[in-house]
Amino acid sequence: MSAITAENGIETLKSRLHSTWVAGDYDLFSRYMEDDARAFYERLEVPPGIRLLDVGCGSGQLALIAARDGVNVTGVDIAENLIERARARAEARRLTTRFDVGDAEALPYPDESFDMVVSLIGAMFAPDPERVTSELLRVCVPSGTIAMANWTPGGFVGQMFKAIARFIAPANMPSPLLWGDEAVVKNRFGTGVSDLKLTKRFYTFDYPFPPRDVVDFFRHYYGPAKRTFASLDDAGQKRLHDELESLWSANNRASGDVTVVEAEFLEVIATRA
Repeated sequence: MSAITAENGIETLKSRLHSTWVAGDYDLFSRYMEDDARAFYERLEVPPGIRLLDVGCGSGQLALIAARDGVNVTGVDIAENLIERARARAEARRLTTRFDVGDAEALPYPDESFDMVVSLIGAMFAPDPERVTSELLRVCVPSGTIAMANWTPGGFVGQMFKAIARFIAPANMPSPLLWGDEAVVKNRFGTGVSDLKLTKRFYTFDYPFPPRDVVDFFRHYYGPAKRTFASLDDAGQKRLHDELESLWSANNRASGDVTVVEAEFLEVIATRA
């Protein structure tokens, strides 16, 4: 494959991923995940006043938490509509923040611009993990902190993605779930970090409606699910809906018309060399 053809393929893939994340309403979707976002942030023990970059910030879920705590926050995301929403949320709360449209594989910042670089279920979805790793390291100061939360292959979200993948053609990129594999993460950061702590934790999906309605919620508001359903005919949509409903039901820890599911993720805390 020629370099030009490969580059065209990468740009086509990036365009598809961009379309995926601007679909749905991730702002509304993420509101049900704010408690664990706060817990992740608090474990970082972020000092006030430092320069923090949130990569794949979405509509500002984690960045706004940091801004309320007096942190000098910048958020970056590939989806323009989410950046617009993040800016509006910050303005409504009178928080001083900066939100930029940008690519995790080519962050629009100079070297060593931030004391802490974080990504909460965000950068893991970029198609070229080696570029992502390089960029996270590049923009972080020496001895600074790089922190990520990434879904694991064997956890609930990993199971859900595998179910979805049975209905669509695979993307020509490494699985995002490899960011939740400890050995892979160690290899990717390599000598770029002087310390690396990896801890498996759980994110709680807590919805005040039953599994059947949870699937509909994902279908309408979570970009990857929305795009997948839209690509299927009526029969395919019903099969996927039934399979996802069964998965949510089998993992539901609650009873009655509510849904509580624990989703495993890998917490990555690295110190840049």
